[in-house]
Amino acid sequence: MPVQAAQWTEFLSCPICYNEFDENVHKPISLGCSHTVCKTCLNKLHRKACPFDQTAINTDIDVLPVNFALLQLVGAQVPDHQSIKLSNLGENKHYEVAKKCVEDLALYLKPLSGGKGVASLNQSALSRPMQRKLVTLVNCQLVEEEGRVRAMRAARSLGERTVTELILQHQNPQQLSANLWAAVRARGCQFLGPAMQEEALKLVLLALEDGSALSRKVLVLFVVQRLEPRFPQASKTSIGHVVQLLYRASCFKVTKRDEDSSLMQLKEEFRSYEALRREHDAQIVHIAMEAGLRISPEQWSSLLYGDLAHKSHMQSIIDKLQSPESFAKSVQELTIVLQRTGDPANLNRLRPHLELLANIDPNPDAVSPTWEQLENAMVAVKTVVHGLVDFIQNYSRKGHETPQPQPNSKYKTSMCRDLRQQGGCPRGTNCTFAHSQEELEKCNPHGLNLYYYLLSSVASMGAIHNELYKQQQCDREKICVSAVKRAETCFSSQVFSPLEEPRDRIQESEGKKMLFAPSPILYTEFHIKIICETPGNIFSLSIPEIELFS
Repeated sequence: MPVQAAQWTEFLSCPICYNEFDENVHKPISLGCSHTVCKTCLNKLHRKACPFDQTAINTDIDVLPVNFALLQLVGAQVPDHQSIKLSNLGENKHYEVAKKCVEDLALYLKPLSGGKGVASLNQSALSRPMQRKLVTLVNCQLVEEEGRVRAMRAARSLGERTVTELILQHQNPQQLSANLWAAVRARGCQFLGPAMQEEALKLVLLALEDGSALSRKVLVLFVVQRLEPRFPQASKTSIGHVVQLLYRASCFKVTKRDEDSSLMQLKEEFRSYEALRREHDAQIVHIAMEAGLRISPEQWSSLLYGDLAHKSHMQSIIDKLQSPESFAKSVQELTIVLQRTGDPANLNRLRPHLELLANIDPNPDAVSPTWEQLENAMVAVKTVVHGLVDFIQNYSRKGHETPQPQPNSKYKTSMCRDLRQQGGCPRGTNCTFAHSQEELEKCNPHGLNLYYYLLSSVASMGAIHNELYKQQQCDREKICVSAVKRAETCFSSQVFSPLEEPRDRIQESEGKKMLFAPSPILYTEFHIKIICETPGNIFSLSIPEIELFS
């Protein structure tokens, strides 16, 4: 029976015996299927096959080389040379160069802290997607044919992600959201903000999930009428643009009628919120790609959901939309970006290496590469990854910024089990559990610390004009901020910035000008209410809801 594979962050220990790799008893041996097991456990196998996916081991276990790339990460003594007998001397030379490239790349995974084989990678110069792809490459067995095919695909994947990272490094984050929504509006669609968009999609589903067929006009009116109590700014135009977004995503089956409006019926595969939302998100990502925008999963999660909890969801959508031609197109886009910026880091020198990686066949059934092709690919991926790290450390403004821990969207009510049992946590600051008593008290839902935490998080996000105020032309001359003690979930995407001197804001204060900023969904025991006078109306915008008082 196959053994369950370990998480990708646990690559420094044997997934069978859970002992950390070392140079004596638990030597790491990578298999052709890219699983790595200690030599002691391999020798105990009843049949010569991988214990995880049952892939046959074609090479004698005693002949398979030790993975020096992993040994150097656990601080073990690594020999200067390991004798491997291949067909001829030329193959040996290509193998040694390729192996050395992988070992050099593995140093970017050197954990700053961790225990019992769990690497803490959060402070690495590389992003988490890059780290994950690099772990895949490090676990490839270059001696076996299948391992070489996997190494080529891993190198291509690393190169493709490197191009995306470089494009992201050159983008202006302040203009990114504006460019995205401009591209969405240019296609007759609209995104109304995380909270309102979610409610609109759920109402569309409510109207059509039973297989009903409605005209666009009736569907839009239904959604607007249901939204107005909570979102007074909802209009037939804005909701019509949301429906258009779903239409572009081919979520509807349209029945045309003579001299009458066409009927729209939700396709059966989209009659659940998860399926409809995924197709909706994929359409927005597709529009961004058409517009030449490169947005990271973290940014997508923040833009579409107002939190950072949907990174994996957005990454899976991005991966699905990628095609074999996407890599080459991204290289061309990077070239254009470098021409526009003047290329102070001389990144254009990476183009031949990127083009070589883009030409690798990503098909799992691809022909096994020659040893020379393997060497060239490993040299190319080492060069481009080193170029990315060099740019981040020496030229990028983002690389010189002190990383701020992201505010978590949930209370931390208990200590982290991985930290307690293994001495290290692979999630670092993104962990939803506390790593110290101080953090446990800071994120406790009882007490004022959470309020100060909320205000400091909001103040750091920058001010962006709220769409509601654009529509109502609010002068924002009189704004009242009051903290009302509550204990419920906050589902609104509207919070307020800047908020200095949080202690003074606990008591009601008036006459302060404030701007709105998008924020993650936060759980808070305080209710922040904004009252703003306009000619004829007073708007009371609150967390978690928006109400209109005449």
